Amino acid sequence: MEGMSAVKYAELGAFLRSRRERIRPSDVGLPAGPRRRVPGLRREEVAQLAGASVDYYNELERGAGSQPSEQMIAALARALRLSADERDYLYRLADRPVPVQGGAASHVHPGMLDLLGRMPSTPAQVITDLHITLVQNPLAVALVGDQSGFRGPRASFVHRWFTEPDTRLLYPEADHESQSRALVADLRAAAARRDAKDAEVGSMIRTLLAVSPEFAALWADHDVAFRRDDRKRIVHPTIGVIEVNCLNLFSEDGRQRLLWFTPAVGTESAGLLELLGVVGTQEVVSAAPTRTGGRSSRRSG
Repeated sequence: MEGMSAVKYAELGAFLRSRRERIRPSDVGLPAGPRRRVPGLRREEVAQLAGASVDYYNELERGAGSQPSEQMIAALARALRLSADERDYLYRLADRPVPVQGGAASHVHPGMLDLLGRMPSTPAQVITDLHITLVQNPLAVALVGDQSGFRGPRASFVHRWFTEPDTRLLYPEADHESQSRALVADLRAAAARRDAKDAEVGSMIRTLLAVSPEFAALWADHDVAFRRDDRKRIVHPTIGVIEVNCLNLFSEDGRQRLLWFTPAVGTESAGLLELLGVVGTQEVVSAAPTRTGGRSSRRSG
């Protein structure tokens, strides 16, 4: 097969199978169910968790089919709760470059994924300090759209906010100024926490300074503040405006955060989020996964 040797492809299949068999369904938020002959996940369950077709995942375990994409490898690593070393090994088996930490294919700590899996009734997602969405649960996709499929500079919500006007449809126009200011202050805090020579954040800041006068003006104010908690009004295309509290749990190095949304007290948002659990997730399910795990997004931001 192009790009991979037969030996590596066979080892890839064996490695995926070994990782699948060590995971209990409860570890990833799935019911144990009856008639399980062996512990571990079924192939179709891994495919579901990774957003792949069952046939494609079966081919991978058999050592057949096409070379998995970098996006698919990242999805499999998360589905199988791989450690950072195991994730890197999977990339090398597939003859794909190991991604630099901080990008859209960054490794998500299994503990953070476990917490995400234990929040099925709450919109939640894991993002980086540069607002790159790594993984979302179905309710988060229903609330804010699928934000995990962007690559390159566009993977960052901050980049899209200042370069793609449609991204701002996520919030009422009256809130745009405060959102812009908060995003810039958060980015400055993230940049300060990183190494001064960090190429990813440096490139991002230089690009935004060059293309967005609004960003340049706010950057010149030197405001700095991590977004630890926030209150937002989110515009859902079907349900309308939902007012939520946004809470963050940071990783030890500050590079990743688990972000979850709760209804704002004193509003009708609790009922709207319950409605979202019915209406919104139906919309998400209707966007069927492709062979390589991609999904269609109902909006860009």
